Amino acid sequence: MEKKNVPSLVKDQQLIHKRREQIIKGAVRLFIEKGFHRTTTREIAKESGFSIGTLYEYIGKKEDVLYLVCDAIYDEVTERLKKQLHTTGPALQRLKEAIRAYFLVIDSMQEEVLVMYQETKSLPKETLPYVLKKETEMVDMMEEILADCKKENVLNLSEKEMKLVTHNILVAGQMWTFRRWALRRHFTLEEYIDMQIKQLIST
Repeated sequence: MEKKNVPSLVKDQQLIHKRREQIIKGAVRLFIEKGFHRTTTREIAKESGFSIGTLYEYIGKKEDVLYLVCDAIYDEVTERLKKQLHTTGPALQRLKEAIRAYFLVIDSMQEEVLVMYQETKSLPKETLPYVLKKETEMVDMMEEILADCKKENVLNLSEKEMKLVTHNILVAGQMWTFRRWALRRHFTLEEYIDMQIKQLIST
């Protein structure tokens, strides 16, 4: 499944990137407040600082905005995780740093993450497989570091256990967003990360 080519009447790639970043930020605020379906393209344009005509120079339809939101989030998270895959040092330390990097990016993009998981179901069926594939790639990267830990005999996990631990890591990171109203009464982000690492990969 290839990346969707979102239509644009503008040819300047730098300008497209800049304007779409504005669109994403504006749309996220509205999607949180009203939800995807109740938000109009005119409202997205206004929140982004554009006229409706200018908005349609960078997208083809409203669903393109939701796709851009999801794609941008996955790209950011994936890029940060990749940095941990190619570093040197003990696998267990790299795993801990990868978990920390993942939790930190989820915290820094918490509004976007919330929208993504609430509204993914609204994506057109032709783009949903691509977005889900990005999630699978993220799972695979984390599992690769877990496999390195197994090779170094610092974690004794079966193949199924590795898959479960990987998904637990991702869900624990997302929980900081979904349950923040409760969690932040009791933990700082650093406390939360440290305690989750201890529980997720206890050796």
